Amino acid sequence: MKKALNSMDELSRRKFMWNFAKSSLGVSMLSLFPRNILAEAGTAPPKGGTAKNVIYIYMNGGMSHIDTFDPKPGSKSQGPTESIKTNVPGIILSQHLPQLAKKMDKIALIRSMTSKTGVHESGTYMMRTAFRPSGNIVHPTMGAWAQLALGRRGQRLPDSVTIGGGADHPGAGFLGPQFSPIPINSPGDGLPYSKPPKGVSEKDVESRMELARAFDESFRHKYKKNQDVKDYEGFYQETVDLLQSEDLSAFDLKKEPNDLKEKYGRGQLGSAALLARRLIENGVRFVEINHGGWDTHNNNFNAMETKVPAVDQAVGALMDDLESRGMLKDTLIVIGSEFGRTPNINVNSGRDHHPRVYSTFFAGGGVAGGQVYGESDENAFAVKENPVQIEDFIPRSPTAWGFRSISGCMRRMVARSSSGTKASRSPRSSASASESETLRKGTPGRGAFLRLRIDPDC
Repeated sequence: MKKALNSMDELSRRKFMWNFAKSSLGVSMLSLFPRNILAEAGTAPPKGGTAKNVIYIYMNGGMSHIDTFDPKPGSKSQGPTESIKTNVPGIILSQHLPQLAKKMDKIALIRSMTSKTGVHESGTYMMRTAFRPSGNIVHPTMGAWAQLALGRRGQRLPDSVTIGGGADHPGAGFLGPQFSPIPINSPGDGLPYSKPPKGVSEKDVESRMELARAFDESFRHKYKKNQDVKDYEGFYQETVDLLQSEDLSAFDLKKEPNDLKEKYGRGQLGSAALLARRLIENGVRFVEINHGGWDTHNNNFNAMETKVPAVDQAVGALMDDLESRGMLKDTLIVIGSEFGRTPNINVNSGRDHHPRVYSTFFAGGGVAGGQVYGESDENAFAVKENPVQIEDFIPRSPTAWGFRSISGCMRRMVARSSSGTKASRSPRSSASASESETLRKGTPGRGAFLRLRIDPDC
């Protein structure tokens, strides 16, 4: 297999990877989860959800599950954070989440997330890609996989955007720059460098671009058959087109009314959530919001008094805003973190890293609200029933979309890479049936990850 792939030219390898991706995208992960979590109440469990968009709110640093979505009133681990009832009998939340408590009938929680890594970097990488860091392989994030599977949605706006993602974000990984999300550092500032510096006219900008193109001409001609050069050139031109289009206004929060900004909250998370709604409304498919400051080794409970209410306000407003515009049923909201915090309270009134059990959140996009999947023990120390690994959590978002889970494609591509075959980037056509069949049978050494059903209808 490896020898055959290495003997192919670049175009043949790309064709092979495209056929490989198309066949793998038929994999269904619903068998790993209670199927009703993606079904509206009172209806038959669907093959997939209704979501067309995803807003992934990532709580960087390790959000305390005990002080948010999995309180344990009366236990020694709870500390001063109290619990409150929700509008769903039997489900409680932290006292700092009163708005979400009123919306619990639209929310589904997983309280049995578990991981083997308590390191921020690797845990964050896994929560973005579903894979452990592996040598020099950089895996794509969900937005990039969605674009590969579904095609680019718009002509100008990107398919995915990251807000506050940082320089170490995996982005498109090995899929190439044409699948890269556009990064936004500060939601209130819009798209960075989208306007010429003071004293530089539009004519000056165009003149400089012409000069840059002239300098690049010989290089482009020399490497005109190199796909990497073509990909970067295309990505550059798409960026230029966006900067010169009216679609750029999608990044401008100044166009939103002040009363709505107040409802979301004027902080970083509120502004990011409002920008995410604005981007989704204008055609962006996947938005990742990164909200840090959850590494509460010290003064955990003081931090919870400010950080968790900000989540409650921003996410509650986001749900209301999307619903009022008829967008909630098409937009999946996900909240995740790399791990939880220890039930034991340390000498600094803090909680330390705890990957053994933690919680995640889903709303909208066809998710059946008012339910909890999985359970932690009486002290929120370990999983009591129905453990969910990160590798299973990541596919839950795409499964709720209108196509099957992307996890099969992700795992098979990486299985090839880990066996020593270089992963190609996005192809544009199909490969032979025999090559596809080889991939369906899997790659030795990957175990159950490769024994996944291919859906012939996809």
